[in-house]
Amino acid sequence: MAVLFISDLHLCPSRPEISRRFLDFLAGPARQAESLYILGDLFEYWAGDDDLDDPFNAGICAGLRGLSDAGVPIFFMSGNRDFLAGEIFARAAGLTLLPEPAAVELGGTPTLLMHGDTLCTDDAAYQAFREEVRSMDWRQAFMALPLDRRKARIEALRRESEAQKRIKPIDIMDVNPAAVLQALTFHRSTRLIHGHTHRPARHDLVIDGQPCERWVLPDWYENGGYLACDAEGCQLLAWPA
Repeated sequence: MAVLFISDLHLCPSRPEISRRFLDFLAGPARQAESLYILGDLFEYWAGDDDLDDPFNAGICAGLRGLSDAGVPIFFMSGNRDFLAGEIFARAAGLTLLPEPAAVELGGTPTLLMHGDTLCTDDAAYQAFREEVRSMDWRQAFMALPLDRRKARIEALRRESEAQKRIKPIDIMDVNPAAVLQALTFHRSTRLIHGHTHRPARHDLVIDGQPCERWVLPDWYENGGYLACDAEGCQLLAWPA
């Protein structure tokens, strides 16, 4: 059995076809997996675990819980869109929260898992924003707001982010090679799997004479896909096949 990896689904009620595709994935290939790793941005946004009563969020959690109850372990690493997902969400969905980065052993290969946004170090403005919203002070102040005000604030931030993306050079929104090298070296890993950049590919590297590889997961805005890894290696697969 293979270990499966997905990220950047950006699930939301306004794109129901992606949600249906995801639930079909949970009932299909994921049922045959050894485990499933979700490496961030499962949701377009997550305003807090007190939004679990929302029918859309509840439906996604029920799908995940069904896979977990079928015996497939699920691991979730938050992304830049759903970093407020916490233990209440994890219990509802039947999954285990992962820190970022997370080092695991896959088929004998030391593998580093990340969402990927921290590797985009050339985008200084984004990194400063990320540091701000991940701080305890910001989280406490934000979570003290009523749910509807939190959602309105997130929508405003999303509009601002999209406007910024249109004027930023494309290159600074990709990973920095030195950041990749530093992460793999520090964690003594020869494989890196991440999402965030929406540029699915396999990149070969050599670090201190050691062959390494970097896998970038696809987003699900179009057809979607996932990475399957076993003792023989990894391969990117489209979904639907």
